[in-house]
This record gives sequence, C-alpha cells and structure tokens, in this order.
Amino acid sequence: MFDNLHEECGVFGIYENKTTYVAQSAYLALYALQHRGQESCGIAVNDDGVFRHHRGDGLVPDVFPKEELERLGTANMAIGHVRYSTTGGKNVNNIQPLVIRHIKGNLAVAHNGNLVNAPDLRKKFELQGGIFHGTSDTESIAYSIVSQRLTSSSTEEAIEKVMNDLKGAYSCVVMTATKLIAFRDPKGFRPLCLGKTDGGAWIVSSESCALDTLGAKFIRDIKPGEIVVIGPDGVKSITTHCKEKGNICVFEYIYFARPDSVIEGSSVQHARMRAGAFLAQEHPVDADIVIGVPDSGIDAALGYAKESGIPYGVGFIKNRYIGRSFIQPTQGQRNDAVRIKLNVLKENIKGKRVIMIDDSIVRGTTSARIVGLLREAGATEVHMRISSPPFKYPCFFGTDVDSQENLIACQFDTVEDIAKEIGVDSLGYLSVEATHKLAEHTDCDYCDGCFTGKYPIEVPKEQPKDKFEEKLNNFSPYYQVLD
Repeated sequence: MFDNLHEECGVFGIYENKTTYVAQSAYLALYALQHRGQESCGIAVNDDGVFRHHRGDGLVPDVFPKEELERLGTANMAIGHVRYSTTGGKNVNNIQPLVIRHIKGNLAVAHNGNLVNAPDLRKKFELQGGIFHGTSDTESIAYSIVSQRLTSSSTEEAIEKVMNDLKGAYSCVVMTATKLIAFRDPKGFRPLCLGKTDGGAWIVSSESCALDTLGAKFIRDIKPGEIVVIGPDGVKSITTHCKEKGNICVFEYIYFARPDSVIEGSSVQHARMRAGAFLAQEHPVDADIVIGVPDSGIDAALGYAKESGIPYGVGFIKNRYIGRSFIQPTQGQRNDAVRIKLNVLKENIKGKRVIMIDDSIVRGTTSARIVGLLREAGATEVHMRISSPPFKYPCFFGTDVDSQENLIACQFDTVEDIAKEIGVDSLGYLSVEATHKLAEHTDCDYCDGCFTGKYPIEVPKEQPKDKFEEKLNNFSPYYQVLD
C-alpha cells in the first residue's frame, strides 16, 4: 500500500527447566516482534520430544486465537517466527518455523535473513534426490543441518559444519528433542540476543524488546558467528566461526528495530535521535517547526529539533487500525490511500515553514502524497530531511529494497531533481559517514550496501535475488538436469 521497506522476519526461542505454557510466552514475544513481519507467523513447541506446531497467514492474534494456544498445550521449549517474505514469496510451505522429522529425531527451524547461495544449495540437494515443499532459503538451511547431522555426534556439531557452506545473512533458532540452539552468521547482518527470566528460563530473540515483554533480563548479544546451545546442562557457546567484528545492517537502527530495543549495546531510539542531530548539522534550514512522519521519523525529528533549536511539533496523527491487507480497487482510491493512514494536524502546520523528517524515500510516491497533505494544510514551505542515504542498490541480506528501476534515487541525477519530483522546497539525505556513527556503543562494523553498492561479502552478479524464487514459483527449471 505504501512504498516502505520491509524486513524479512523475527525469531524467538525459549527453554524452560520445567513443563509450562511456553506457547503463551512465544505468543507474547511474537506480538513484541510483530513489526518485523506481518505476513505470517508460527509457533512450534517441544513436549518431551513430541513436537506440536501451528502456522498461518496473518498477524499474531489472528493466527493464534485462544483455542490454538490451548491446543499447543504445555511443553518446556518453544520457538516462534514472524515473517515478511523477501525470498520465497507467499507460499504456505514457507511459513515458519519449519518442522522436520528425520532419522535422528525432530527438528524445528526459524530463520531471519537471506542466503546469497540459496540456489546452489537447493540445486545440490535436489540433484541428490531431495524434495523441497517451499521456495524459501530456510528450507535449504534445514536440509543442510539434517544432512550433516547424519554423520555428526550432535546437532550443534552439524550446525558448526553447515556454517562453512551458508553464505549470507542468517540469525537462526533451532529446536531439537533436548536442546534449543541459536546461531548467527559470521558477519552478524541481523540481530540476535540472549536473555533469562527470574524463573531460570533462557530466551533467544531477534530483539531485546521481546525480552522486556516477558519480564526477562537481557544477558548479551549473540556474537557474529557464534553458536549458543541451551540444554539440560546449561548454556554452552561455540565460537569456531567468531573471527570478525561483524557488519550489522545499519537500517536496523534507522528503521527496522523497535525504538525500545538495544542492539549491539546501543539504544535504537538514541541512534535515531543522533541521526536527526546529524541531519541538522549536515542540512540546516530556517523553519518554524520540525515534525516527524510516524513512526520511525519521530525520534529523528526530535534529534533534529534539539540540535537545531527549532521547536518540535506533532504534524501527523496515524491511524493505528489500518491493516496491510487494505485494498484500493481504483487508481483514485490508491492515490488517496495515504489519507487513510495519516491525517495532518492543520492547527500546527498552517502558515508555517515545516521541516518534515522521514526515515527513507523508496519510490517517492508516498512522500509526494504526504507533502501534498502538508501543502493542503497551509504549510508555506516544506523541507524534507531523510535519516538515511539514498537507496541505489539491491539488498541481498533480508531487506526488501525495490528493484533499481523503481528507486527514485536511481531515476534522477541530483537531489534537487528528486526534491522537485516530490514537491518539496528542499531535500537533504543523511550521509553514509553519519550512519556509521549512529550507534555510540557498538563495536561492530556496518553493512551499507543498499546505499553504496559495497557489500561485506561477495553477492550474485548475474542474477538479481528475486529471479531464483520467480523461476521456482513459475515451475520452470533453474538449472539443467544431467542425464
């Protein structure tokens, strides 16, 4: 409906030292992680080696009514997942967690990220006779683990071997009959943290906000390349692949993560306020009021106002009840759709020079409509400031960046041309250099490939990331089968 970015998903896992209602805990945690994916969700529980699961399209409260949670029953382990597809598309077989029954036991997998070598992995297993039910790269991860488990003494040993073959972004939670295992790719593209409740339950989650929801204490971030094993003997860390500082996706701080989360030691909300302050330094302008586009533009607007000395004000009221499935059957209704989501507080805008802060511009259509609303409300000037650099390149690691032909920054030669297109008096983007200073206490490096075209690892050069799934969904061969 709106030209926003979407993150692929969020993962969660809990290990209790007793049988209890872990599905309820997973449900609450997924509620807290709902911002990371609103397309589908699922929960799997482990009751003394017996796996039960439920998955479906939609938001957490829609997929898990009371009767479904009761059906999952009591157990001592659970993993959960919320999803927005970047690889695999809308296919019921792609909804996670994936539950696998193999010769050495049961396995459930939940994955956040995107593999750049998923086509190669899938080809290898299918040439060996493997049968895939979905089109997501998570299935390739599950196949890889099971394949290695056949010749390994434990699941964590199998995962340690598998990580040599996985290329790209993966923050994963795996549940076996006796253990909860979390592991993160050596670059640490996507966040993953460890927590503990007062009652002794161990938790892993994409973000710390889910720990807060359960009243759990944040222990630490799981290191890039680390495997954390939680079982009857406690917590064990395997650091064979921990050889680098990592490259966290910088857009986690700008947009994806909830502002009350702490990622790699840094407050997301504080990082966004710093983005606004840097914007004020890099792109000052005389104005009467600073406003933010809800929700992720608000903290940056507060930072801009504080640094510039220009008063902050509320410019928009957001409709909290609009769903992702809202349908606009005619072009006119599509053009007016932004009015359903945002309404301008005219009393705060009329007759004023306005600085409007947003987190990004993707295609530019929504930005132009929002600017139009401010003009209609009586703004004498509209100056737009963006708390990220321009998007110019694809993301291969789990961010749904539009194709380059649709990115407004690739369609126009200058920022001034973009400003004219969306109807603002001036436009300023945050510099790439400033994005690397947003998180004050983070020791790792960043991935900014969608802004610079420079990626921490080698990415596909001949085939865009969406072509693989497109061929699978159209049932056409993506490689030549040998006789």
